Amino acid sequence: MMITIKKTVPIGKLALSLFLLFWAVIQIYPLVWLALFSLKDNSEIFGGNIAGFPKTPKWENYPDALKQGGVLVYFFNSLLVTGVTIVLTVLLSSTTAYAISRMKWKLSGKVMAFLLLGMMIPVHAALLPLFIVLSRLKLLNTYLALILPYAAFALPLGVFILTGFLSGIPREMEESAAIDGAHIYRTFFSIIVPLIRSAIATVAIFTYLASWNELMFAVTFISRKEFSTLTVGIMSMVGSYVTRWGPIGAGLMIATIPTIIIYILLSKQVQKSMIAGAVKG
Repeated sequence: MMITIKKTVPIGKLALSLFLLFWAVIQIYPLVWLALFSLKDNSEIFGGNIAGFPKTPKWENYPDALKQGGVLVYFFNSLLVTGVTIVLTVLLSSTTAYAISRMKWKLSGKVMAFLLLGMMIPVHAALLPLFIVLSRLKLLNTYLALILPYAAFALPLGVFILTGFLSGIPREMEESAAIDGAHIYRTFFSIIVPLIRSAIATVAIFTYLASWNELMFAVTFISRKEFSTLTVGIMSMVGSYVTRWGPIGAGLMIATIPTIIIYILLSKQVQKSMIAGAVKG
């Protein structure tokens, strides 16, 4: 005679699983809605079928957005501006954090405090001064008009995150490298950078989100179409009298794809960074 034992699921665990499932649906639904929206035309969108499946998918909305709407040019501009901003921010924030946390010099604390002050400055307060400075430097309507401000505003947060991680790394590793004859640059790039890889990924994602989705600087500092980013380009697709919302939805969907890819590639690194930060805290 065989005896079977039934495992009961605790009510608390079941409730937590249901809550997380409900939260996942809430987070994923807007993306599904946008995908369906991008396959409709105006008659279907304003005909009462804005949230349902399209009767006849309008796949031509995507070629129209890329060619007629100019989304391909805007996508390249956003990719270039965001990519250079991420590289510049990661390089400057990592080297600055290393100098502040690992080197002995009198002004390290004051420099850190000065950088952290940048996190308290609202972006709107810097809009007019930045416009005047960029105008005098003749940088308006160039990629640098966006790259430099984006990197400057992302630098304080990057230094703050990386400094916390660097403070938890034992100094004996650098001392051993120095005994073996490694200079400071080799020590930093060969030993320190691999150890803070998860923190660097976190800084890169925060910088990406801030740069990729930014609109105010892009509207103010860029007025020429060949330098406009996705946020400005998609906004310009709205017509004065008639607006084709299907291609706009397609453009928004195209703009969302890089975010999904980056999340898939770097999600594990960000999770490690959060766990390490929680353990240190």
